Amino acid sequence: MNGLSKGIDKVEVALRWDPAPAGQPPADLDLVAGTYPADAPFGEPDYVVHFDSRSPDGTIYLNRDSKDGKGFGFDEVMTLELERLDARYARVVIGVAIQQHTEDRHFGDVSNPGLRIREGYTDLATDDFGGVLGATAATVAEFVRNEAGAWEFRGGVHGFDGDPATFTRAMGAARRP
Repeated sequence: MNGLSKGIDKVEVALRWDPAPAGQPPADLDLVAGTYPADAPFGEPDYVVHFDSRSPDGTIYLNRDSKDGKGFGFDEVMTLELERLDARYARVVIGVAIQQHTEDRHFGDVSNPGLRIREGYTDLATDDFGGVLGATAATVAEFVRNEAGAWEFRGGVHGFDGDPATFTRAMGAARRP
């Protein structure tokens, strides 16, 4: 990033998957965002945004929520207006969790999952979760405020195996390469 760059301002995270085959229970994937203040950038988030919620200041919100993958194109879409996020926040982590209703579900059990992270018309990342097929959840991106105050994108899908409530508490841990 050069000195003229303002960093990332507004991002769209989109998630898609195909409906479950006939006779199978539907797969329900959820986008989750955790925010971390500068004085505690790892560990538990200050607040979490997911289905039926938005950030207290309205800067992170879910535009579309699906419980079965029967949407057109992308089934879940979350918008992050990082340029408006309070200056006390230094990190935002994005994750995807599979709801565990009747049986354990992993990314390998979901038909055709896909992820796109985009700023404007520029794709920052795309993924098919092929590297985390045995996971029940995954972190998919983090946005970190640099010393100049500009937001930087750090991609990469990192799997997690556990229930969604545990995932939201653990997703802010420091990433391992």
